[in-house]
Amino acid sequence: QNMTNLTAVSVFILQGFSAIPELQLLSTAAFLLIYIAAVLGNISIVAAVTLDASLHTPMYFFLKNLSLVDICSISTTLPRAMMAATVGSGEISLPACASQLFAFVCFGSVECFLITSMAYDRCLAIYRPLLYRAAMSPQTCVSLVVVACSSGLVYSAFHTANTFSLPFCGPNVIDHFFCDIPPVMHLACASTDAHEATGFAVSGCVIMSCFTLTILSYICILATVVQIRSAAGRGKAFSTCSSHLATVLLFYGTGSSAYMQPTTHYSPLQGRLAAVFYSVLTPSLNPLIYSLRNKDMKKALQKLY
Repeated sequence: QNMTNLTAVSVFILQGFSAIPELQLLSTAAFLLIYIAAVLGNISIVAAVTLDASLHTPMYFFLKNLSLVDICSISTTLPRAMMAATVGSGEISLPACASQLFAFVCFGSVECFLITSMAYDRCLAIYRPLLYRAAMSPQTCVSLVVVACSSGLVYSAFHTANTFSLPFCGPNVIDHFFCDIPPVMHLACASTDAHEATGFAVSGCVIMSCFTLTILSYICILATVVQIRSAAGRGKAFSTCSSHLATVLLFYGTGSSAYMQPTTHYSPLQGRLAAVFYSVLTPSLNPLIYSLRNKDMKKALQKLY
């Protein structure tokens, strides 16, 4: 291989939702509807929590922040992909690709940290109800959100540097609808093993820590709920957690399907499908989960509309 072929790539081409042009338009129309629904759903939750004084509690404060993160997360990937599909050009410069990857990983990890904080909040509310008000003061809640955001920025900066410190010199077509770690790494013209192993180790530690803390919170919750004598009391205690539990299952279920496989086994179709689940469906379904399962939220949304 002579050196002239090794020019650094400055522009990537995103393949989009599908390699088949007819499917491209169909999927764009479907994603546009999902995008509008997701943004409206999450804005409704932010508005309802802000305007309804009865929802000014730690649980809804975290939910409001989760909705804001969801709006940002889905907006980093979908509008650009839909635009590209409509115009018919998926060109994206290297800096733009890096910043898209940075933003997407950042919002994803902030969501992970927020879901963990919400588990801790539910655990305290049920396991230590007398200490709850003092422990989850407004200052504590704000601090937890600030820690979630700053940790997300650090985590994302690491992944972006880890991915884009690889050399890109040959193929530049990203078989995906946005710049995500596996498909971008797949194009590097050097061995990705070390970068992949480092990324995997860091992600593993961070995500497993969050997951373990969430599981421990639920073990405490279950242990407490089991001791409640009345069925009504048990139902009430568990109903405050059921929405969060659904969010946890959705988030970890879709995320692990996308990231828990090595790049060597990366299949573009599988990658795309998994990405649709965790980058599109999770932000769209969160508002639905909370508004359907939750009486206070339902009331607040009815008032709002």
